[in-house]
Amino acid sequence: MKVTGYAYPWDVLESGFVPRVQALGVDEVAVALSYHSARAATPWSPSRTAVVARHAAFYRPVSGAWGTLRPSTPDWVPSEDSGGDAVRLLNAAGVPAAAWIVLTHNSQLGYEHPDVVVRNCFGEAYPWALCPSRPEVREYAAKVTAEAVAGLELSSVILEACGPLGAVHQHQHEKTDGVWAPAVARLLSICCCAACAASWDVDADTVRAQLVEEVRRLIATGDLGTTGDRLPPDLTQMLLRARQRATDELRAAVLATLPPGVRVVLHGALDPWVTGALPGLTPSAPDDVDAVVLFGWAPATGAEAVAAAREALPERVAIASYITAVAAAPVPDIAAYVGELAKAGAAELHLYHLGLAGPGRWPDLETATAAAHEN
Repeated sequence: MKVTGYAYPWDVLESGFVPRVQALGVDEVAVALSYHSARAATPWSPSRTAVVARHAAFYRPVSGAWGTLRPSTPDWVPSEDSGGDAVRLLNAAGVPAAAWIVLTHNSQLGYEHPDVVVRNCFGEAYPWALCPSRPEVREYAAKVTAEAVAGLELSSVILEACGPLGAVHQHQHEKTDGVWAPAVARLLSICCCAACAASWDVDADTVRAQLVEEVRRLIATGDLGTTGDRLPPDLTQMLLRARQRATDELRAAVLATLPPGVRVVLHGALDPWVTGALPGLTPSAPDDVDAVVLFGWAPATGAEAVAAAREALPERVAIASYITAVAAAPVPDIAAYVGELAKAGAAELHLYHLGLAGPGRWPDLETATAAAHEN
């Protein structure tokens, strides 16, 4: 199995990172070039314990002409091109570097431009979620991608949040975890903004009213399980088709900016209704990419997801499983888990995270990498 480890630019530029990763033996390091806000621990740093990225930022130079949406620059890193510096440092050390690009997850731009964000059926805005139906968002995603890869030698381009985000996603001091039943979260993740509504072939006000009524009914039942909604199937399929059209248009705009032959890796999910960092794959997505990364942080379901994907996706598309070594509860036997993923059909292991996993968790990364290379 090929092993890709993820890292932030400040991780890579910290003294000791490169030799540590060389000893680990990963096949590729994915460097975040466009990323959302975060407070990231720095357990390997001798001078600090965390980097506070106060807002979403672009870790390449922000210059020249942009459209309506222009990314912010980070003042918590010393260089205007910390992402490029990190990639070049890895290349010089003989470590293949990938571009890790987060697209529609950007609270900074969402607050500054509330007209381009996802809105639920109640009209509530999700400022963390730029809506793929908006041409400004597609233009921004394409520009970010083009500027991220410009002038760099890259082994892959890894696209995160290349699609819609929804109701269930991390926000400041999140207080919604466990509140919504899956069916409620799915309905609250359907974007009803003006751009999305314009793509529907039925009256938008009627659709919004139906969604609101169904959400209220599901909440009133008090069922936090998996009870499904009662929307007419034709309405459900129409809403899904509209979402998938917008996602396809977003991805097409992004891919059009990449140089020929570049390896494209897409974070995604088999369930077409999933929103977030790994959004649901559209029917045409496998035709456009070389690999699909599935969420594998839960060992109970990771291998099952890989097996289902291997059955559903073309053989030429590599299946990768995204696992973490920094969860609150470590995987009891990470080597065995990696073996299960390989047996299910995973050709790649994506490791989170080369900067966040400190000395106490580094052995898990070593074990996972060794197990991946044995399979």
